[in-house]
Amino acid sequence: MSFCLQILGSGSAVAQYGRNHTSHALIINSKVFLIDCGEGTQIQLSKFRVKKERIAAIFISHLHGDHYLGLMGLLSSMHLLGRTKTLLLVSPPGLSDIITIQLKYSNTVLNYKIDHVEVSGDNKQIVFEDKYITVRTFPLNHRIPTVGFRFDEKPKQRRINKEKLPNDIKLQDIAKLKTGQNITDHSGNVIYNNELTLPPRKSRSYAFCSDTKYDPSLIDFIQNVNLLYHEATFLEVHQPIAEKTFHSTAKQAASIANQGLVGELIIGHFSARYKDISMFSDEAKSVFNKTFLAKEGDIYCIDD
Repeated sequence: MSFCLQILGSGSAVAQYGRNHTSHALIINSKVFLIDCGEGTQIQLSKFRVKKERIAAIFISHLHGDHYLGLMGLLSSMHLLGRTKTLLLVSPPGLSDIITIQLKYSNTVLNYKIDHVEVSGDNKQIVFEDKYITVRTFPLNHRIPTVGFRFDEKPKQRRINKEKLPNDIKLQDIAKLKTGQNITDHSGNVIYNNELTLPPRKSRSYAFCSDTKYDPSLIDFIQNVNLLYHEATFLEVHQPIAEKTFHSTAKQAASIANQGLVGELIIGHFSARYKDISMFSDEAKSVFNKTFLAKEGDIYCIDD
């Protein structure tokens, strides 16, 4: 099963130097989970051939324009393309009012239902769950209510060792072996055991930390994820501005990753004051070596 992240936008409030507003597409088992939807996101989806009809849910971290102003256009396009499947939309309070008033004055009734879940920035909350993954929110430290998102694959079943599998074993017995059960006869004697199986593949995880000032309390929420995105709007030389505007520096993002024992770090949301972002990589890697710059179109797949 695939577990891949594609960067759609990596800029901050002002789109500059070919950097679009924030948006990520997390593709899990053919479902697309869109995270933030800055202006131009639907153009980026088309450019990188991410199919809009496969979007199962949209997660909006907060209501600053560079994180949601592309949403209305995308919702309208999905309507015009004939979508009928219910769309899950997760956001802090207020977005429903914004959508309602725009639909009202355009005299539009969408073909599909929006299941809108409003989340508080005060605590961790499960906002999506199926048989494969669980998605939780967690609070971020920004000027307005803002949440991060953590995607965790559920524990997987054991794998069958085909080289040891008897030809006459029943399908229902194979299903039991995958759950870790032994197969016994009517007397309770073990016929087949876990020697016929291999350990389950690892469960993968991704955490998205949108706009936030440096906050060590985030470490508890992102602990041990395979892949972490953490905003890095400024370089350390501009740390006072980061503090004032409730943003982070590249070095601070790397510190969170290092303390959280994450696998890899992606940094983005680069301020328009920087045309050359190579120094972000240098600064972050001095603290956490496995750091990558969010570059639009780049894909990060986590192996299982």
